[in-house]
Amino acid sequence: MAEAHPVGFQWVMEAKRRGATVIHIDPRFTRTSALADTFVPIRVGTDIVFLGAIINYVLQNELDFREYVLAYTNAASIVSEDYLDTEDLDGLFSGFDPETRTYDTSTWQYAGAEGAGEDEDEVAEDRATASGLQHESHGMPVPEELQRDETLRHPRTVYQVLKRHFSRYTPELVAQTCGISPEQFHEVAEAWVAASGRERTTALVYSVGWTQHSVGAQYIRTGSILQLLLGNMGRPGGGIMALRGHASIQGSTDIPTLFNLLPGYLEMPNASSHPDYTSWVESMSMPGAKGFWGNASAYAASLLKAYWGEHATPENDFAYSYLPRISGDHGTYRTVLDMIEGTVKGYFLLGQNPAVGSAHGKAQRLGMANLDWLVVRDLYEIESASFWKDAPEIETGEIVTEECPTEVFLLPAASHVEKEGTFTQTQRMLQWREKAVEPTGDRRSELWFFYHLGRIMRERLAEGNVERDRPLLDLAWDYPVHGEHDEPSAEAVLREINGYEVATGRPLSTFTELRADGTTVGGCWIYTGVFADGVNQAARRKPGRDQDWVALEWGWVWPANRRILYNRASADPEGRPWSERKAYVWWDEEKGEWTGHDVPDFERTKPPSYRHEPGATGVEAIDGTDAFIMQGDGRGALFVPSGLVDGPLPTHYEPVESPFHNTLYGQQANPTRIEYREPINPMNPSPPGGGSEVFPIVFTTSRLTEHHTAGGMSRTLEYLAELQPEMFVEVSPALARERGLEHLGWCHVVTARAAVEGRVVVTDRLRPLRVSGRTVHQVWLPYHWGSRGLVTGDAANDLFGISLDPNVLIQETKAGTCDILPGRRPRGPALLEMLQGYRSRAGTDVARPIVTADPRAVRRSDVAEDTPAGPAEGSP
Repeated sequence: MAEAHPVGFQWVMEAKRRGATVIHIDPRFTRTSALADTFVPIRVGTDIVFLGAIINYVLQNELDFREYVLAYTNAASIVSEDYLDTEDLDGLFSGFDPETRTYDTSTWQYAGAEGAGEDEDEVAEDRATASGLQHESHGMPVPEELQRDETLRHPRTVYQVLKRHFSRYTPELVAQTCGISPEQFHEVAEAWVAASGRERTTALVYSVGWTQHSVGAQYIRTGSILQLLLGNMGRPGGGIMALRGHASIQGSTDIPTLFNLLPGYLEMPNASSHPDYTSWVESMSMPGAKGFWGNASAYAASLLKAYWGEHATPENDFAYSYLPRISGDHGTYRTVLDMIEGTVKGYFLLGQNPAVGSAHGKAQRLGMANLDWLVVRDLYEIESASFWKDAPEIETGEIVTEECPTEVFLLPAASHVEKEGTFTQTQRMLQWREKAVEPTGDRRSELWFFYHLGRIMRERLAEGNVERDRPLLDLAWDYPVHGEHDEPSAEAVLREINGYEVATGRPLSTFTELRADGTTVGGCWIYTGVFADGVNQAARRKPGRDQDWVALEWGWVWPANRRILYNRASADPEGRPWSERKAYVWWDEEKGEWTGHDVPDFERTKPPSYRHEPGATGVEAIDGTDAFIMQGDGRGALFVPSGLVDGPLPTHYEPVESPFHNTLYGQQANPTRIEYREPINPMNPSPPGGGSEVFPIVFTTSRLTEHHTAGGMSRTLEYLAELQPEMFVEVSPALARERGLEHLGWCHVVTARAAVEGRVVVTDRLRPLRVSGRTVHQVWLPYHWGSRGLVTGDAANDLFGISLDPNVLIQETKAGTCDILPGRRPRGPALLEMLQGYRSRAGTDVARPIVTADPRAVRRSDVAEDTPAGPAEGSP
């Protein structure tokens, strides 16, 4: 956080000054480590083991915040008797189909609700369309009445299932798998528990890199389970903060740049499962479930009104037929492979530099070299605009400039200080930025570019008046413009995003004012209120000294300006603060409403004593004690019956490329992961089977304070370039001795895809770890370099192959295996010869199984619903 988010880290230092304990867990000693109370080095890709062992420590010693757990989690809910755990099936859950590598989730459901699960075909579609992200805030469908055991003694309560699942995650396993000593494990576990509970809270902070694993979604799930058990969710000083890699990455999922989402986490319709408006809305509202997703029809209708205005009416289902449909995997990595295959002809790049910034840079460059046209909008001529003349593949002959068919249109973009609009920061805060200076020359904002591109396209298509063009021609595309170049008004766009009444134009104040009948417009339901009363709430900058410590008048936070999500959980079931010291929101009996320091994340006048009538759904079904109002049962999920395609509980799987066997199970890596087994994408071998010794070293990447992402903005600035002038590779003194690496000399790192060179930095920031009875070395590379700018170098992302988390299709780029050699790498054809030699020795062309669990366990999992529970013969 100090390295990559130094502005936010000042508050960690303020907390430390006031007595907080700061613990940093990372493969590498960084600037954060230097300021922490405790630094814990960990082998990359083993975080679930470490966190799972803390969960086990909490459960075995009954250190959970029991009142909170019973009131606000699903700990007491009883799971189907058909459910079998990874402990029964050698690393698989029940319902696994080895042919499709997907799960039938019916056995994961609560007792009596087995019909709520999905079959393998539905889950396969979920995986292809990254439905884990689609359902990010949708909760899960559950029956109205659940079987529960408030004593938590029933063997199939979630609490007991959780206890058994993590029972083998011990300090000894942590030492064996993560390379962390039992003493240091206990130091962290004891500190975490001591700083949690009724009187104290602990915050968990992770960075974008935590998601970049083949089990990335389950990393976050593990942290969530631990924070729920300790009563740290929805309370001040607690929770989980995801540090984004850029000022508006949160905004790019809220109002998405993702193929499978619409604004406000509404699902992009699927061609096969959403044939009409009703089926689309019901897939989000989940009829029969409780929670605010019951109002999905209002969010959906208002969004379509924002898109198509007067052409969206109840009679035509609000022009639902105009919405695009997805039909499978349209993610960025599938797209680049489709470029290589010739089925994608054109590509827009805005604020992205995949030639050096995405996994498997060679595949990215070869894909772009096979397009008809490429539009790049950026501040500089980045590598993704110049690959046709200076990519590494020019040297090897894999791209020939004179034969490259791609016509590149490089358009100059305005920088963030040359345009107005909002950022949505990592804590969901919208902050308005004023235009500081006018862009010079032909540089324009993205708002200008897309508005005028749409305007010109509509003008040209209007001449033909073809029916297929109606979705574009009928768009509500009228925004006021100003200035010499007809810049659209960003405030007008924000007003539309906020929403308003169609009849009066009155800006809406909260998302509960959105209607399903077409009388309201709302471009993103979770942002409703940012323009309340016609005032740009995101532009507020009231100093902290002039307001209380929650600072509700500094910017605006979605939803409804709530600074902590699910803050109803900061009070006990009766509505009283768990402690006066941690009082945040509470029920005021005299006034008959929720009040406190923050905007309550609850219906303001619904008392704690409220209990819903039988048959109630949606908002009406939320009881006065249901703190997690977006979830289908109103509770935080320790166990997830649906929504994740790789399991209802986090499970340790090794990274796809690993030098070690899975110490827990025969199933080596995530069996449901997405892999593109194509010649362009060879993967380094891992156990079981031979070849992993060819790439014996673990490597990881991250960022430097002095450079920004792929380096396009920072390698062009002389002051930053001077501070970090050259690509380098950090190695431990022990590895340097073993491989003959000299400090500040050259080395090259090799995988099955590429070799990249850099200066050697011998440092104690990396230390060898003792794992599974042998020493493992980890090396670290920054990923900011490329062929353009004042300082140039090889791109670290060239080293990675493409394998993806099955829930959200994010790449595994924080854990890989490699070899490292002294000296500069070969160039031209000699580089290809060296890589081919490595691939031949490693046997990367051998078809290696993805499912490696005991075959008897696989068979039992595949037919689990027809067999009694119990461990498989031969399984752990």
